[in-house]
Amino acid sequence: MSKVNLSIVAVSILLVVGTWAQNPKKALKPPKPNKAQCCDEVRSLKVQVANLTSLLGELSRKQEADLMTVVRQIMDLDKQNRQQEARVTEAESKYSEINNRVEIMQLQTLQSAPQTTTSDAIYDCATLYSKNYKISGEYKLPKDEFLGTPELSVFCDMETNGGGWTLIQRRKVGLTIFSRDWKQYKSGFGSIRGDFWLGNDHIFRLTRQPSVLRIEMEDWEGETRYAEYGLFSVANELNSYKLLLANYRGNAGDSLRYHNNTNFSTFNKDNDKCVDNCAALRKGGYWYNCCTDSNLNGVFYRYGEHMKGTDGITWYGWHGPNYSLKKVEMKVRPVGFQP
Repeated sequence: MSKVNLSIVAVSILLVVGTWAQNPKKALKPPKPNKAQCCDEVRSLKVQVANLTSLLGELSRKQEADLMTVVRQIMDLDKQNRQQEARVTEAESKYSEINNRVEIMQLQTLQSAPQTTTSDAIYDCATLYSKNYKISGEYKLPKDEFLGTPELSVFCDMETNGGGWTLIQRRKVGLTIFSRDWKQYKSGFGSIRGDFWLGNDHIFRLTRQPSVLRIEMEDWEGETRYAEYGLFSVANELNSYKLLLANYRGNAGDSLRYHNNTNFSTFNKDNDKCVDNCAALRKGGYWYNCCTDSNLNGVFYRYGEHMKGTDGITWYGWHGPNYSLKKVEMKVRPVGFQP
């Protein structure tokens, strides 16, 4: 009997094991989650996403509004800056005009004052002429103790229009390059018997007294013209060798008037009234405005006409911007000179 029972138990166990072997996954499958619980979680997530979307939209709108405020502030500041620049430009223009008038009045006052000869007189070719040196050529001027300037070699024109002229510039040979730096234009360069620039310090020294400037020009056809200014003055280096002139007469045209009341410029010291560096463009040192009506220290081009630009030795009132002159001389003498 016990054997029969054991057999029945064994058969039952085998049946259970067989059934489990046929469907193991079904036997281990976890219980299904509650459908209501899943729906609640999805709704919660949707609410969170909606809240985040709303928050991002609000932040975006606020950022947009802040950006527009900053843009308006920048535009207002830019407008105020332009208005301020316009006021400064206007003030500078008025100051320059008033200063120019004052300087002309001062020169005219000096011109009308009686000239006296003292041991401190400024020596120039006019002084030498008065001492009976009446042959054109190279002379030496004594050093100036007051300014501390050394002895100076100059070329004197003792013939033109009564004589007594001290040359401050000459162009005739074409072997001397005039595209020089500030220091060279300050002290001078070239050959006194050939092409040269006397030097801005020396020109300032010569024009401390009321002076006349005469510019003589010759073209490649052999014709000559001249321009003369009854008042001519060059300031010191502290004032950038500022040019002041008035009272034009001559037959070449008044092509230096545009440069009146301008500072001297070189390629390494841009003092012109233009955005561009006129000295670099015109390849010389000069009283550039924006930029030129004349360019007497430009490039020496042979045979006049050239299409390389406006950087030649030009005088617009005679041959325009694209004709480089053959010969130029700039010379000064005192207003009160009597031959």
